[in-house]
Amino acid sequence: MTTPGAALSGGGASPPQEARLNRQREPLPTDVASLPALPAGYAHALDGALRALGIQLGSEARTAIDGHVRLLLAWNAAINLTAITDPAEVARRHVADSLSALEVIRSGAHATILDIGSGGGFPGLPLAAALADSRVLLVDATAKKVAFLDAARRATGLAGRVDVAAARAESIGLRGPRGGWDVVTARAVGSLADLVELAMPVLGPGGRLVAWKRGDIAVELEAARRAAAALGSGEPEILPVAGSVDLPGHVLVIVRKVAATPAGFPRDPAVRRRRPW
Repeated sequence: MTTPGAALSGGGASPPQEARLNRQREPLPTDVASLPALPAGYAHALDGALRALGIQLGSEARTAIDGHVRLLLAWNAAINLTAITDPAEVARRHVADSLSALEVIRSGAHATILDIGSGGGFPGLPLAAALADSRVLLVDATAKKVAFLDAARRATGLAGRVDVAAARAESIGLRGPRGGWDVVTARAVGSLADLVELAMPVLGPGGRLVAWKRGDIAVELEAARRAAAALGSGEPEILPVAGSVDLPGHVLVIVRKVAATPAGFPRDPAVRRRRPW
């Protein structure tokens, strides 16, 4: 697979240090078939959320998504990929939330998707599973998360269309090809202004940043508007996630590239901190 830039828990007492170290030395699973099945509550929660979103998944996509979740829960005890450990909550708050952008992204055929700050694989892996014509690059700077992402793409049969890069998002825009991506996704990572600055240099004409946000985003939205005006993008568009999915306050922020982005962006993180939008 070739994509632009591809070269590049819960509460309770902590176990004793020796136990933690021994647990970390144990090989982590890479074969979904060897893992416990997901409980019925997971399927019930995901089926309900998908109905609320108007999404129908094919059997291959559903198998890949379920396999991703099974692997996530197995690895999570060792490397803490998510604070959400109840399978039904993973279905609703991770999988369904990720797929809430499916129709937005599906409007562009054969999409190339750059997912920055992929972490436990959301939203990139569920979107890759659901969009059979897509090609996806998952980017994360944390080695243990990169190891999980690589294992997950292989275990779910998505390795032919999904790559993983151990990198900071800035390096994609500074070192990789500019203007080669159709969609940049970012969920629960970074301010909107920073995401606009990271996304616009790597998006092609008409490409879109899709950012997952929740709560009061008025202040960061104003900063994002200033960044958008300077970096060649249009006005941010806010799309509420369907209320029946029970994700209160969750919105998608869509920012479309409408003009060339000036050279020199994205800036180094230290510069962005000193000179925010």
